[in-house]
Amino acid sequence: MKFFDLDFWQELWLTITRNKTRSLMTCFGVFWGILMLVILLGSGNGMKNAMFDSINGFSTNSAFIFADRTSESYKGLNKGRQWSLRTRDVENVRKLDGVESISPILWGAQGDKNVVRGELAGSYTVKGVSDDYFNIETQELEYGRLLNRIDLDQKRKVCLIGTDVNRVLFRGADPCGQYVRVNGIYYQVIGVTDQRAEGVNIGGRASETVFIPFTTMQQTSSQGDTIHFLCLGARADVRMADLLEQVKSVIKQQNDISPTDRQAVAVVSLADQFETFNNLFLGIDVLIWLVGLGTLLAGVIGVSNIMMVTVKERTREIGVRRAIGAKPWDIISQIMSESLVLTALAGLLGLSAGVFLLDCMDKILIAQDASGDEALLLHPGVSIQVACAATAVLLFCGLLAGLIPAWRAMQIKAIDAIREE
Repeated sequence: MKFFDLDFWQELWLTITRNKTRSLMTCFGVFWGILMLVILLGSGNGMKNAMFDSINGFSTNSAFIFADRTSESYKGLNKGRQWSLRTRDVENVRKLDGVESISPILWGAQGDKNVVRGELAGSYTVKGVSDDYFNIETQELEYGRLLNRIDLDQKRKVCLIGTDVNRVLFRGADPCGQYVRVNGIYYQVIGVTDQRAEGVNIGGRASETVFIPFTTMQQTSSQGDTIHFLCLGARADVRMADLLEQVKSVIKQQNDISPTDRQAVAVVSLADQFETFNNLFLGIDVLIWLVGLGTLLAGVIGVSNIMMVTVKERTREIGVRRAIGAKPWDIISQIMSESLVLTALAGLLGLSAGVFLLDCMDKILIAQDASGDEALLLHPGVSIQVACAATAVLLFCGLLAGLIPAWRAMQIKAIDAIREE
């Protein structure tokens, strides 16, 4: 076959290098187009990685429910009534199909220096939760263990403290088994924790929080069966929006709220926010492809124009080839091969340069992250699938760039070409 013929490639290379300046300028347009495409795609991936890394470890299919004033009168109860979620609501919602984790939340008093150990004290968030809470906002344990079901059932006076609390009260040492005074009541420390998801928190950073069993906090703070928040996590195969409709219906029925009241049961759905983020980055990817392909197309048009000029300059050569018996495919393959080689060489160089620059950027960002500075990009780069797709687009554009010049070359007749010369 011709494509395995060394003479064919030598002739092709001589033709391309006959006018080096023109060839280089033509290649630069394609090089720049594919370079920009790779850089933009890699940067977009870096932004996405940085954002999702900040929420890594937090249940993306979760929501938080709390009570708000009613907006409709119902069963003789006035509009604008203030009501509260109660423990029974937790148990009824737990029975719904699709609920994976559910935890009530109680907020403790956060006064000045409300957490004390000896002469050391600090002002921290105090939160009463169940063991399921840590399936929604997962934690990194430094010492000890998390709260468990036995702690809740026996209403134990134990607590889990954040890393910042431990650093102030215990100088970073293992505090398990020792006691701290939280809002005037002593609790035994069973563990030290820090949240995995730095970008999302519920009412305060876990590193600055004291976690107490929900049932214990109900008793020690005289809260009765009232709860402040309901934290809900759904199974991965369950759509949160559908589950929330069932949850609202159950809560409204239990608390004498009108089924059509849209305000009384307030919801913050992280599942919806995460879906919005995914759609946002999908839109960014589409925009990047459009911009990158537009830049690449400009370079390909430049290649096509130069090939048209080349065909015009080689009118006599093409005419002689036709006169001595060259077949139409021989002329077409020659022109399209030159266009493909020009585009492929420039494009692959641009692709390689883009990957190299992204790798250098990644190393700089890793060094910056090690120094404690927060980076806006994390591991910018393109996947092998994207690289293959870019290469396929590049080769297609190379063939497309040579299509019109090849057709123009086919229109040249041997006798006309010789007469013109």
